[in-house]
Amino acid sequence: MSESLFGIHGIALELRSQRMGLLTSNIANAATPGYKARDIDFASALNARMAGADSEKAAQAATLYRVPTMPSLDGNTVELPTEQVAFSENAVGYATTLSFIRGRVDTLTRALKGD
Repeated sequence: MSESLFGIHGIALELRSQRMGLLTSNIANAATPGYKARDIDFASALNARMAGADSEKAAQAATLYRVPTMPSLDGNTVELPTEQVAFSENAVGYATTLSFIRGRVDTLTRALKGD
């Protein structure tokens, strides 16, 4: 029902939420030896999801390991500035998508009230 009601915005919100969790995990493990930073290719995941793939499978298929600019000696590939920028960009996208959904809900609410 949410797909027919919210269209691409509902799907995008799901994927942005999954990406937020992954980026948060990267930041939390910045000091963990051997941890490999991962990220979701949002465009690929969105295309797969729009083609009918399950949300979880689309995100997994679009999850890639991040290639570090400056490899760490302990094998950790998290670069905190890169992760922070990706997190911030995703947070802005999440908020924007949520605004579109909120607008749709407001429009439907007004229509049901007869305003």
